[in-house]
Amino acid sequence: MGQVFVRSLIRSQLRLALVVAIGFMLILCAFPLLLAALPGLAETRIAGIPFDWILLGAGIYPVIGLSAWLYIRTAARNEARYRDLAGDE
Repeated sequence: MGQVFVRSLIRSQLRLALVVAIGFMLILCAFPLLLAALPGLAETRIAGIPFDWILLGAGIYPVIGLSAWLYIRTAARNEARYRDLAGDE
């Protein structure tokens, strides 16, 4: 029975990693699409720095942090569920 729980934990952690990675990649790919859809946006400058550089340089870090925070929180919840199930034996 323990192997079933471990396999379930591994599958849930893999699924979580794939969802977070795919979500992050979709958001990352949305930045260039946004700039292509609004060409004037790329020519805009803030304090002499092109907006697209600011968007990719500073705008992506909150997305990375949020992705990491969601992953860690959900992975810890998955492991807690596994411990609860494994402890009942």
